[in-house]
Parts: sequence; structure tokens; C-alpha cells
Amino acid sequence: MNSLAIDIHPGTHKIVWHIGGWYFHGDTIISTLIAGAIVLGLGFFMRARLSVRKPGKVQLFYETVVGEVERQVEEAIGLKTAAFVVPLAFALFLFIMIANWLALIPTKEYIPPPASDPNLTYALAILVIVWMHIAGVRKNGRKYYSHIFEKPRALIPLRIIEEIIKPFTLALRLFGNIFAGTIMLALIAALPWFVLWAPEVLWKLFDAFIGLIQAFIFGLLTVLYMASIRPHDEHGAEPSSTAGVIKEGTAQAH
Repeated sequence: MNSLAIDIHPGTHKIVWHIGGWYFHGDTIISTLIAGAIVLGLGFFMRARLSVRKPGKVQLFYETVVGEVERQVEEAIGLKTAAFVVPLAFALFLFIMIANWLALIPTKEYIPPPASDPNLTYALAILVIVWMHIAGVRKNGRKYYSHIFEKPRALIPLRIIEEIIKPFTLALRLFGNIFAGTIMLALIAALPWFVLWAPEVLWKLFDAFIGLIQAFIFGLLTVLYMASIRPHDEHGAEPSSTAGVIKEGTAQAH
């Protein structure tokens, strides 16, 4: 019986640049730039064809997504409290979705989905969490961190740990799901050639759906994390409103 070994090495990159003693993942950088260029291209394309009477498909897509993001922000935070969350969450959603869909390109070895590299997901997560803390301090001052020191005092260490691990959980959730797609494609590639096309086509479609859902979840979690920047006297109503947004977002994802 012939055994087939599949070597999958996380963190291995086809293109690595050595500059000044530093190592840069060239394939991740290239795919990130491609995804960013597509996002900018779609934005300029839509702007050049804005129409009130006859909106195009791209404009309708933008308006639908922005409308949904505005509704989520209004329910979780309030647009007047943090209007900047709408463009932030929308930009993250669109960028991550397109970046994930790069997996559909046949030259996947050299243009991988950048979210399969934890360096990018950590960067996105740090952006969201740092922005959350900066905005929270600006809105509430020192009171922003008062929830950490509320009673019971014995839970203070756990609350501190919770704040520290937020960027890790946000980053690893996205990385894990996208990297799982690369593993599945490697397994499918090991199938016999006469049955290869069928599972690959099905998995590509499923992978595109997963990429869309992961982009939606990252954008939704961005809104939920930003909900903590509301004025401190409103935090008492946070659990119920946050739970409602999570429940509704989950229902829409399904």
C-alpha cells in the first residue's frame, strides 16, 4: 500500500526578502497590496459612476453593506458617539473579504490569501484594539478603565487578562479559519487526478463563502469592541445590547 505524506509548514513562505537583516514575507506583502489596490479601485470606480437615479451594481453593493454597518453601529454604540466606526468596520470588511478571495486565484502559492499569515491578522487586530483604547480614553477619560476595578475585586486579574488577550483572540480567529482553507486545498491536491476537479470546485465555492463570513465576523467584532467607548454612564446597558447584536449578527451569518 502506498502512503501519501503531505507536508504543511505554517509560516513557510515562497517569497522572502532579506533587507538590512530583516526578513519580509514578500508573498504576504504582494497579496496585501493587491487586495488593497482592488479595494481602492472599486472605491474610485464607484465614485466615478455615482448615480441617484440609476445606481450600478457596485454602488448598490456599497450602499447595502454601509447601511448594514450603520445599523449595527447605531444599535451597539450610536452613530453620534462613534461615527468613525462605520468607515473603519466597512473598510476592514471589504479588505478582508477581497484578501480572502485571493485564494480563488490559481497562483495561490505565490499570491496566498494574506490572512493566512498571522502577521497580517495581528496587525489588523492591534489596529482595532489600539484604536478602541484611544477613542475610549478620549470619550471617557480615566473612567474608561473603571470597569476593570469594579467589585468583586478578586476578578480584577481576570479582567486585565481579558483586555490583554483581545487582540490575540481577534487575530487568531481570522488566521485559523483562513489557514484551515489552505490545509484543505493541500489535502484536495493529493487526490487522484481523475476526481480532483470536483472536490476542488466545491471547496473553492465553500472557501469563498467562508472568506465572506470571516470578513463579516471581523467587522462585527470591530463594532462590538468599539461599543466600550460609549460614555461610562451608558455601560450598564451594554450586556443586553451587545448580546442582541451578537445574536442578530449570528443569525444573519447563518
